[in-house]
Amino acid sequence: MTGARGEGPIKRVVIVGGGTAGWMTAAALARLTAAGVAVTLIESDEIGTVGVGEATIPTLHDFNHLLGIDEDEFVRATQATFKLGIEFVGWGLPEDRYIHPFGRLGRDAVGIKFHNIWLRQMRAAASAQEAGRIGDYSIAVQAALRGRFTRPAGDPASVLASLGYAFHFDAGLYARYLRGLAERNGVTRIEGRIEKVDVEPESGFVTGVVLADGRCVEGELFIDCSGFRSLILGNTLGVAFESWQHWLPCDRAIAAPCTNPEPPVPYTRATADAAGWRWRIPLQHRMGNGYVYSSAHLDDDAAEARLRSMLEGSLAAAPRRLRFTAGRRDTLWKKNCVAIGLSAGFLEPLESTSIHLIQSGIARLLALFPDRSFAQHEIDEYNRTLRLEYEQVRDFVILHYHATQRGDTPFWQYCRTMPVPDSLTEKLELWRGNARVFRRQDDLFTEDSWVAVLLGQNEVPRGQDPLADALPADESRNFLAHLRDVISKTAAAMPTQAEFIARHCAAPPLAA
Repeated sequence: MTGARGEGPIKRVVIVGGGTAGWMTAAALARLTAAGVAVTLIESDEIGTVGVGEATIPTLHDFNHLLGIDEDEFVRATQATFKLGIEFVGWGLPEDRYIHPFGRLGRDAVGIKFHNIWLRQMRAAASAQEAGRIGDYSIAVQAALRGRFTRPAGDPASVLASLGYAFHFDAGLYARYLRGLAERNGVTRIEGRIEKVDVEPESGFVTGVVLADGRCVEGELFIDCSGFRSLILGNTLGVAFESWQHWLPCDRAIAAPCTNPEPPVPYTRATADAAGWRWRIPLQHRMGNGYVYSSAHLDDDAAEARLRSMLEGSLAAAPRRLRFTAGRRDTLWKKNCVAIGLSAGFLEPLESTSIHLIQSGIARLLALFPDRSFAQHEIDEYNRTLRLEYEQVRDFVILHYHATQRGDTPFWQYCRTMPVPDSLTEKLELWRGNARVFRRQDDLFTEDSWVAVLLGQNEVPRGQDPLADALPADESRNFLAHLRDVISKTAAAMPTQAEFIARHCAAPPLAA
């Protein structure tokens, strides 16, 4: 076999594994790398993919745009609906509910963050109704609650310009859609099960993979999309896995699709339960449901029984049981192997970040695409930025469990009292004082996202930005009342999501 390391450009890229991660990577490399790079993807129909993640965040727009994908065509092909945010039920206290919306909360004024204006007015108001809820100042929240959707306006003066959205879709159909796109752009798919990974003894670089039928597929750059097995990065190159289970104790999931009992709503629902939480993700032709839970607090049969008892429609397929551990590999790129997707790490789907982390790995690989010298400083930069992003997403997910007043079950008692990472503790301390929220380098979640979750789970700070105190009370009151009124009327004037989909992007009916 020829060595993988040397001089000159990469000519052969081998992707190990299909599914969402593999075909996203293949489609991106085929379209965006230089001419002359041969991309081969190896997958086996015998090996299933996890593929239960059906909710996304708005960053997927960027990926689809880079690939030249028409949005209406994509929505039809994946039986998608639109997602304006996530409704969290029972996370602060059992009776609580709030929406973490996409897009902006309110409008800043004279350099003062909107949430500080709202906090100041809430404390000064004669009644709670006068200032309203923070969600009253989000066009995404108000449209979601009304079951309405339209695309954002281009006019920055319109409140519709502050609307953000993502998608609910069938992950298997998305992978199939991307496969067609990738193959049209020259990607070669090989069906087969990998039995062996060949490594050059002196350099430690991967030179090829050997299939069960004896075929050898050689390459210079290998992308490990083999899922939890982490066939190359973990099993062959020996990169250890760092568990975050002490902060994210859920380690099981059961997924069960059912029929749609009603027109789909434009938001995901995450309902806190005794030992974890249940998801509800509406697509055009079915409802995705699941229970993410801690096996230390609930056994598998009881979890499945609980999920079945809460289904709103008829079961459409047998429930699937999944096991996982939250965490990531110590290194995501080693030698000439880059892990993308589950082979790199896993964070439970509470904030729908799995597909984003795939996308982020691909984007950074393209930005640091190597030649055959595989410069270590470029590999180090890739690992530094991806490790940081995983940790930032981790902290945001931990926040939901830890910022709770629940103590009704041993699971929630543990989550409320567990020590959290120092990086999250620092954010909480800044917030609990004067409502400070600072985005750090490349932080995925905006200040508005942190504010929505913190306030939604009853983390009300002791004070607010002192600059907000300088605003005249009557001006603040009028500003908030006007903004709330405009947002409410704009949301009410939107078409329903069902009307919008029927007009623009309805998927073909399912075969009988």
